[in-house]
Amino acid sequence: FDDPIGEVVREWGREYHVVGVVRDFVLESPYDPIRPMTIGGPAGWINNMNIKLSAAGSMSENLNRVEAIFRKYNPGQPFMYQFADEAYARKFDREQRMGSMITWFAALAVFISCLGLFGLSAYTAESRRKEIGIRKVIGASITDIVSLLSREFLVLVSVSLVIGIPVAWYAMSRWLEGYAYRTNIPWYLFAIIAGLTIGIALITVCFQAIKAATAYPVKSIKTE
Repeated sequence: FDDPIGEVVREWGREYHVVGVVRDFVLESPYDPIRPMTIGGPAGWINNMNIKLSAAGSMSENLNRVEAIFRKYNPGQPFMYQFADEAYARKFDREQRMGSMITWFAALAVFISCLGLFGLSAYTAESRRKEIGIRKVIGASITDIVSLLSREFLVLVSVSLVIGIPVAWYAMSRWLEGYAYRTNIPWYLFAIIAGLTIGIALITVCFQAIKAATAYPVKSIKTE
């Protein structure tokens, strides 16, 4: 219907008058498309009832009132209930747990990578200690030396980004294809990630580079 309000829907010999329309919402699996659905009032036998509790009273008071009415009209059955927001959250429980695991593993990978960069930059600075001392003696500034030591690490990080970003984009796209309704992956997200990666690498490497650049050159170039 172009304008469904007031229309009549017939099903199994019954007529239902449309009194309202709600937005689509995920009732079943988040991986499946939303199917057409009608929400009707009591019309014969029912096994579920949706109730909106009043905000005036407490949760326990509202539940006690509902249970009293239930016991009055259906004393032979157990009173069982669940909250809509909790049932809805359970549909995405696996995704939330997986997201938490990915976050922790990603943080651990970044930490281990920083430790590796820190150790490698310390080794590079120590192995080029005399070269750095000679460059300082002939007039190289701290900025020149930091740039010299950081350049090769930036090249390695850039190569890793060139390889990693397409792989990450492909893996994320395939993962999102499993959902009937999904978001897009914006290009600026990878630009932000690349900037953060280069920034973290620079901070890690520059600590050792500045330490080597500010060392007294005589101690660096003297023979043992």
